[in-house]
Amino acid sequence: MKALLTGGAGFIGSHLAERLLQDGHEVIALDDLSTGSLSNLQGVLDDPRFRFVLDDVRNAATVHLLVEQCDVVFHLAAAVGVELIVDRPVRTIETNIHGTEVVLSVANKFRKKILLASSSEVYGKSEKVPFREDDDTVLGSTRFSRWSYACSKAIDEFLGLAYHQQYGLPVVVARFFNTVGPRQTGQYGMVIPRFVERALNNEPLLIYGTGKQSRCFAYVGDVVDCAIALMACPEAAGRVYNIGSTEEITIEALADKIIGLAESKSEKKHISYEQAYGRPFDDMMRRVPCLDRVREIVGFEPKANLAQTLGQVIAERRDQPS
Repeated sequence: MKALLTGGAGFIGSHLAERLLQDGHEVIALDDLSTGSLSNLQGVLDDPRFRFVLDDVRNAATVHLLVEQCDVVFHLAAAVGVELIVDRPVRTIETNIHGTEVVLSVANKFRKKILLASSSEVYGKSEKVPFREDDDTVLGSTRFSRWSYACSKAIDEFLGLAYHQQYGLPVVVARFFNTVGPRQTGQYGMVIPRFVERALNNEPLLIYGTGKQSRCFAYVGDVVDCAIALMACPEAAGRVYNIGSTEEITIEALADKIIGLAESKSEKKHISYEQAYGRPFDDMMRRVPCLDRVREIVGFEPKANLAQTLGQVIAERRDQPS
């Protein structure tokens, strides 16, 4: 099998490329390196079954050439990270929606199965926990630019499911919950790499808001395994699947855990969202997935717990030159 990975130099994309190559497949990674990095692909760049293409997923001509050569498409390319979304909302909307339009149109032309990466952000401010795939979404006001990301990913889902319904294109929609692991950068606001870096430097861990908001963090290897399993399952097409962990932790408790595992002397410091982002910010208190659907279709169960994942992230960061 030959797979095209849009966003293939990103955090999740690079782990997916490694896993597919380990399984004996060929991989083409398309990335404009706006948030991805060739350093993420260092372990596979010399593999003869791997090819990297530097271009924008919105370039229809390039996508056309690459999809024609491949058997399946993993569409991961997107504007990601809370800070990037808040600071550059136009790019978020254009990249997420138009990029998906291009990829779906070309995949449909060549009848190639596609996994469309979505996000738990689609659930918005819903308080109906755990989140189930067919639950209603509850989004905030359009004056908060963060909801542009949730809306753009929801439009991606609508479009992918429409291609399945109208044209019979095999589309799998994967709603990724907070995914973490080695190679994730804190540059765009990702909380765990941001906390780990400061803990290893014995600097205060900056907790936005009260710290009582909770999340479930999934190990990237588990997420990648699940995405591959969904693509290998013919019955998975035409539906949305939560992929993540159900191990819930508050952000304050996460900070404590990282300080302990890193044997750090860091203290915790609370700052307001407005201090953190330079403008008012709308957040949700809990985000917990229901995994019944993905468990039923491919038998998915997360293997790594949060402590194991944090241990990997801390070890990787310790090994990096300062």
